[in-house]
Amino acid sequence: MDPTVTVIIIAVLAVIAISVFLSFFPIMLWISALASGVRVGIITLVAMRLRRVVPSRIVNPLIKATKAGLGLTINQLESHFLAGGNVDRVVNSLIAAQRANIELEFERAAAIDLAGRDVLQAVQMSVNPRVIETPIVAAVAKNGIEVKVKARVTVRANIDRLVGGAGEETIIARVGEGIVTTVGSSESHKDVLENPDLISRTVLGKGLDAGTAFEILSIDIADVDVGKNIGAHLQTEQAEADKRIAQAKAEERRAMAVAQEQEMKARVVEMRALVVEAESQVPLAMAEALKQGKIGVLDYMNFKNIEADTSMRNSIGKDGTEKDDR
Repeated sequence: MDPTVTVIIIAVLAVIAISVFLSFFPIMLWISALASGVRVGIITLVAMRLRRVVPSRIVNPLIKATKAGLGLTINQLESHFLAGGNVDRVVNSLIAAQRANIELEFERAAAIDLAGRDVLQAVQMSVNPRVIETPIVAAVAKNGIEVKVKARVTVRANIDRLVGGAGEETIIARVGEGIVTTVGSSESHKDVLENPDLISRTVLGKGLDAGTAFEILSIDIADVDVGKNIGAHLQTEQAEADKRIAQAKAEERRAMAVAQEQEMKARVVEMRALVVEAESQVPLAMAEALKQGKIGVLDYMNFKNIEADTSMRNSIGKDGTEKDDR
């Protein structure tokens, strides 16, 4: 075999062997830690590899913590990493809290981080409060006028209540509820327009930050506008509904009257039919009486004369009535 090829193969094998060795034995990381005053053994770094822990994600934050004088141990950082936490963010939050004279222990910071909250942002919010702007809240005063209010809530993170405390949505909902209650208890919308600070004082005094991860510092009313006349609108709708009900009842009564009229007409026709039927029996009765000899021919002729005389008098009476009307 060519000596040159042999040298190349040996060099490649040597590079591979060194790479594998350095992957299990992070010499440079160990030297960096040793130079920073962090006592960590090379066997500990190899054990991290076996536990599927990236040594740099533990050693580098440990170096920062040691330089800041936090006094953390490698076991604390490694256990937090294995639990799924962000070691670098926790260490940064502890350093920021130390610089801001905020009391924060590693266990508390690790619990906040594992709870899914940004512990570094919480520490920064404790130093620099945050302003939360609520959406436009519509409320109605006692005189029926709608008032639209927008507020700005200045909050500061409460580190002790970050685990299990409610978030920004709860703060916004509670402030909106307080605005609706305050405006609704006002006699007139003019009272709200003249004293908008009445809303902030009333809402701030309700202790809305109880059970939340924040501490409310102030509530400022950013904008107050007058909306619709809800009272008049409701009265108009009520009047319209009453009118429709009255129309429906009137239509029902009219339909009943029409039905009763038709029923009475039917009864009149029925009675007329009975009269006609009764009148049709008279000639038959007369014929039967003549046949049986109960009345004579002269009696029948006298009856006809009386009937004709009665008909003539009725005609004369009708003509006289018509002339008087004219």
